[in-house]
Amino acid sequence: MTFVILGFDGPDGQAKRKIHRTAHLTGLEPLNRAGRVLLAGPFTDQAGSLIIIEADSLEEAKRIAQEDPYTVHGIFERVEVHPFQQVLPASQSHT
Repeated sequence: MTFVILGFDGPDGQAKRKIHRTAHLTGLEPLNRAGRVLLAGPFTDQAGSLIIIEADSLEEAKRIAQEDPYTVHGIFERVEVHPFQQVLPASQSHT
């Protein structure tokens, strides 16, 4: 199942990102190696980040979001996790 994680930065998110970026990326790396990170990166307007992952359940996706160093250390002031269905571009694995 595919899930979208939206992390919205708090007021000092940009300053804190520099401190915790390595831990954030290290935490996502096992998922990435397993092919479960479909897309991830920051918004260029500095509002936060988008992470699209494959997870077994909504609970697992929420746990991943809550345990992320950006959540733990307050870079993300608010986090949303939503189930997602890809429509375009069409993909055999997502139809």
